[in-house]
Parts: sequence; C-alpha cells; structure tokens
Amino acid sequence: MKKVLIAFDNGHFSEGAFEFARRMNEIEPILLTGVFLPNLDYSELTFAYGGALPVVPLIKGFDPKVAEQQLLAFQAACVREHIEHRVHKDERDFAFPVLQKETRFADLLLLGSEKFYANIGTAAPNEYLRMALHEAECPVILAPEKFAFPQSNVLAYDGSDDAAFAIKSFCSLFPAFCTNATILVYASDKDMPEIPDLDYIKELSARHFNDLRLHVLQADPRKYFDTWISDMNDPILVCGSFGRSGISQLFRRSFVSEVISDHSVPVFIAHR
Repeated sequence: MKKVLIAFDNGHFSEGAFEFARRMNEIEPILLTGVFLPNLDYSELTFAYGGALPVVPLIKGFDPKVAEQQLLAFQAACVREHIEHRVHKDERDFAFPVLQKETRFADLLLLGSEKFYANIGTAAPNEYLRMALHEAECPVILAPEKFAFPQSNVLAYDGSDDAAFAIKSFCSLFPAFCTNATILVYASDKDMPEIPDLDYIKELSARHFNDLRLHVLQADPRKYFDTWISDMNDPILVCGSFGRSGISQLFRRSFVSEVISDHSVPVFIAHR
C-alpha cells in the first residue's frame, strides 16, 4: 500500500487529482491523505529560512467555512469510493513549508494542474505550482481536470541523471503501467543526433516495460512536443525536474510547460 498526498488550497478542489487517486485505488489500495492549505496573497511573497523557502501570507477574506466544506466533501468522496484516508489541515500562514514536510513522508503527491492556487497569476504552471514541484520531496503527478486514465507511457529522456531517476521512480510507483505501450523519446535543444548513453538506458527501460520503443524527436521540442504527444493513446508524460536550481527559468523554456499548459495529459515529475 502506498501513501499518496493530495493537496488542495481554499476554494480549489481538484476533481481531476481526486479521480487519479480513485483510479490508483482501483488498481491497488492506497492511503490517501488530504492536505488542506490556506489561500495565499502572492503579492506579499517573502522569503525565510535563509531565502530557501517562500513564505506567503494568508489572503485577505480567507473563509474557513469554504475549507471545511472542501474537507467534508473529500471525506465523503473517499468513503463513497472505499478509499482509506486521512486529513491534515493547516491554517497557519506558512503553507509552503507545511507542504514540503508532508511530501517528505509520502510516496506520491497529486496536484490539480489547473486548480492548484489558480488565483495566482495566469501562467501555467503558475509560480506556486512551480515552487511546489521544486521543493517536493517525493514524486508529483499533475492531473488535469479532464483526462483519460493512462493507457501509454511517454518517457522524456534528455540524457540527464534526473530523467533516468524519474523513469526508475515511475516504475517503482506504477508497476501496473509498465505493461502499457511505452515510448522513450529523446528530446533536447542541444545538437546531439543520438540518444545519450543509449545502451544503458535501453538496458534499464527494457527490464521494466514490456512494449518499449525508442524515438528521437527531430523537431524543436519546445515548439512541437505538445502536438506530438497529443497523437499518443491516452499517455502519461514521465520527466525529471530539470534540476532543482532555477526551475522557474527552466520551465519557461521547457517543452514540459507546454504540455502542462494544455491540460490534456497527466504529467509525472520526480527529482532526487
């Protein structure tokens, strides 16, 4: 049994993230822990703990009744779907360190790619979602509100240690997905025509995925990857975090941000 976190902020309950948890529970029973975070005032963002972690104050007009309604709806849904669950509620104004600590004691974090702190800006992923991905101490799945449960896997490989680690983490957490059709795609903005460490990544991937193909994406992945992946059969995208430093800047020039912005497929992200 795996411990899975699902995090909601005030007023933004993600049906998509819960649906992913429900489908996981059908495959293998999980412990689903609902983490209920306060709403935030992003305009007053400050940094604490030596500048490492952002501290975002509670937004004015925060209504605890809304959070309580969310919590009750979550509990009722878990009972209805026969999901073992827990609830962690935090009303302090230091939401970000709370979420980071929660991920330290979990196997997986589920976030709604469209709903998580949807009030913070218009960029996708928004700044708070990027920070959550940056500091999470367990793998993360970003779930759109409407999606088809994965029937195929797309392993984004750029030759980095993060990409290899993400593939291994995905295999460990989702062995049932390893029987799905899988394509390992080499996508990089560097001028390298061949897949880096090809023999090594083939040896690793072929041990886990029964139906594996390798593909080199010739076009610029930042322009065409989201179109390319849309032709796959109900995929989940598996990728590394592109490094823990400077993740916001890297996301801005990454093809993964385009996939997240489209809100069409779930995205699995893991880093060491």
